[in-house]
Amino acid sequence: MADINPKLIHVSKHRRDKMLGASLADELREQYKKRTLRVVKGDSVMVVRGEYKGRGGKVEDVDTEHGTLHIEGMQREKIRGGQVKVPIHASNVKITALNLEDKYRSNKLQGGGKPQAAEKKEEKAEKNEITAAAAKKTTKKEERKKEEASE
Repeated sequence: MADINPKLIHVSKHRRDKMLGASLADELREQYKKRTLRVVKGDSVMVVRGEYKGRGGKVEDVDTEHGTLHIEGMQREKIRGGQVKVPIHASNVKITALNLEDKYRSNKLQGGGKPQAAEKKEEKAEKNEITAAAAKKTTKKEERKKEEASE
């Protein structure tokens, strides 16, 4: 098995975790308005590059240290006999179906993130409506002044 990339030795785990992103299939892109997403155990993926191109399956294991995935059905026969799972880099797959068991992930995909964030968005929307209404009032006043001046 390949050693870890020397450039990534001192990268913290949460940053290395973000490097496990893969592009979404076209239907999912339209549905969730996102281009990429972190691959999670249970997602269904399709390999788009390499020896296993065109084959798909469910993600069985995610190796954050090496940035690779183990996909159901992707196995190689060893010289001495037996089967070994083939690690496939996360950038070489496309997500075709999402595992939405995690509530945080499903909220984030819907555009909410944390539940508190939705409340803050509503408050911002109300403030924007108020400022937009105030801007309309000032433009109406300016129009009246122009009409009076032209008469």
